[in-house]
Amino acid sequence: MFYFSRVAFNIADLVEHAVDLVPDRVAVICGDRQVTFAQLEARTNRLAHHLARHGVGVGDHIGVYARNSVEALEAMIAAYKLRAVAVNVNYRYVQNELRYVFDNADLVALVHERRYSAKVADVLPSTPRCRHVIVIDDDTDTPYDGVSYDDALADGSPDRDFEPRSNDDRYILYTGGTTGDPKGVVWRHEDIWRVLGGGINFVTGEPVAHEWQLAEEGAAGGILVRFPVPPLIHGAAQWAAFQSLFSGGTVVFVPHFDPHDVWRVVAQHRVNVMLIVGDAMARPMIEALATGTYDASSVVAIASSAALFSPSVKEQYLDALPNTVITDSIGSSETGFTGMGFVQRGAEYTGGPRVKADPETIVIDDHGQPLTEPSIGRLARGGHIPLGYHKDPAKTAALFTEIDGHRYTVPGDYARLEPDGTITLLGRGNTCVNTGGEKVFPEEVESALKSHPDVFDALVIGVPDDLLGQRVAALVEPRPGHTVDFADLDAHVRRSIAGYKVPRSVWLVDAIGRTPTGKPDYRWAQRHAADHPAAAVTAIH
Repeated sequence: MFYFSRVAFNIADLVEHAVDLVPDRVAVICGDRQVTFAQLEARTNRLAHHLARHGVGVGDHIGVYARNSVEALEAMIAAYKLRAVAVNVNYRYVQNELRYVFDNADLVALVHERRYSAKVADVLPSTPRCRHVIVIDDDTDTPYDGVSYDDALADGSPDRDFEPRSNDDRYILYTGGTTGDPKGVVWRHEDIWRVLGGGINFVTGEPVAHEWQLAEEGAAGGILVRFPVPPLIHGAAQWAAFQSLFSGGTVVFVPHFDPHDVWRVVAQHRVNVMLIVGDAMARPMIEALATGTYDASSVVAIASSAALFSPSVKEQYLDALPNTVITDSIGSSETGFTGMGFVQRGAEYTGGPRVKADPETIVIDDHGQPLTEPSIGRLARGGHIPLGYHKDPAKTAALFTEIDGHRYTVPGDYARLEPDGTITLLGRGNTCVNTGGEKVFPEEVESALKSHPDVFDALVIGVPDDLLGQRVAALVEPRPGHTVDFADLDAHVRRSIAGYKVPRSVWLVDAIGRTPTGKPDYRWAQRHAADHPAAAVTAIH
């Protein structure tokens, strides 16, 4: 094998290594579309050259505003081939939110699905930096000067003749904005690859030695079919897809989440590894599996990350898929992967996902010192960490701390260091409910609520209380066809959590508000609670 003198741990380079070793393998499948690695290479080269002809260059930001598709993944890769930056744009945003992201992210180009043309037309006049637009599936006229995706490909060369790239090229991931405005987390390519893309083995903690290693191992082994179920606006889905490409595997997508479609795709393409985002996907999926006649025998592993995966739902997966390895991982846009736990039947529940931490992950106390005894503190990660937030020096400064001469990122997640050295993630400090001086982390209460047979989904917030400062409140989505008995729900929850954590106010809702990535929408919950009377209010006792 010929190795270049440079060592570029760069997204585009890592994809190209797999192209060179397994050009005829199927790289991407979505719906009835599929492309080989060779076709992916030619198409992304064409798109990159088209963008370059329209002035897009090193460091420029390209918005990708689309559901899961072959084109969405190609647009990201094309950006990195130019040493530009792909920016994930949440496809559920309304105009004001889009305007904020277009402006805050300094977009100079946009690739979007035709279905979003009306919103784009409304936003473009106020974001003049965005000077070039490419439209996916463009079978109607757009009310602005846009180029169809197919025409853009036809306009560009299929050749790989780009300038050398760098480990230091930038990657930006915009957060979900569940509790505030979205923030763009800026990473070096090597750092984000190390913590999310397989550059460090998630199980062993061993770093990848050279830039060809993943591609060589994939070429020598069998083809692994990975299925990131969440949308590509989610960092975990992006990196599951990239890691599949780096290792010469096949990545499968669905344009939008439907639990029955998920299992049909699993059976059709003999999926081996699935990525989901907690209960928001896991619960409807396991219920669809129970009611359908789907063949899931090819699935060897299911990984959940970035959202609550409650014990009651985990048990259902263990029952339905006894030969499948199920894991629960923790991490964030600001840390990448920080730990993983293997789901086991009857495991003790300690208030959240309990994981073996990454070697660079610690829990620190209020004085910024590492915990040495079991206690609650804030999660911190050293080693490969981001550079900060795009255009926000104040929040960037607050994100980092120095411990014993080493820099750590501290995004605000609270965790408990357990006696055996494992870590239990409790939740974000900005969603923690302070009730009478006691801290209550929503995910623990949500897990207790969702273990009730009449509850399909739940979201926990704090609401003002004259006596306690805040009282614990819950928005509850009943299971279809079921009626929630509040006294029974209260008694059920008290069997698994302390009395001060039990919701005092409960709202019944048709559906819990969540982001497209499956994360709880706490701003929606606060608005709903403020605008509607509670269905049940429990006295303090």
